[in-house]
Amino acid sequence: MDVQKQTEIVLAWELYEQGLSKSAIARRLGRHRETIIEWIKAIEQQGLTAFVEASQQACKVPRPARQVDALVKRHIWAVREREHDCCGQKIAYFLEREHGVRLSVPKIYEVLAEKYVLRPSGTKPQARCLWPPLPARSWRWIRLILVACLPSPP
Repeated sequence: MDVQKQTEIVLAWELYEQGLSKSAIARRLGRHRETIIEWIKAIEQQGLTAFVEASQQACKVPRPARQVDALVKRHIWAVREREHDCCGQKIAYFLEREHGVRLSVPKIYEVLAEKYVLRPSGTKPQARCLWPPLPARSWRWIRLILVACLPSPP
């Protein structure tokens, strides 16, 4: 917890002891009224120093990693290739069964998208053209230019 939040907690308590309403304290500190009410209730129960120390410890909780480990990515890609382009649900099943790793299906598809070009289910693969498709009007102009540029037969 940063020093500013500690200062706001102490200041809120001092203003409350001076008789200011909780709404006025919230307006003055730029915090929500419910936050001030919770702080004051906790200070009345625990004491000021204990509450400040507890709120410092609350901010130091370790967060779970959001990134997928490189080894798990390799496992996902290996299962995908081994099982002939299977879906994310099957990959999740094999990951948990073989390696004891639980991973959500959307996260598996994120990892797959790093290596593969994925398409929605139910759509057929389409051949890619060298040029993007042109509207009908453009083809008319191209045809006129080609006819004008080509030599006439003898």
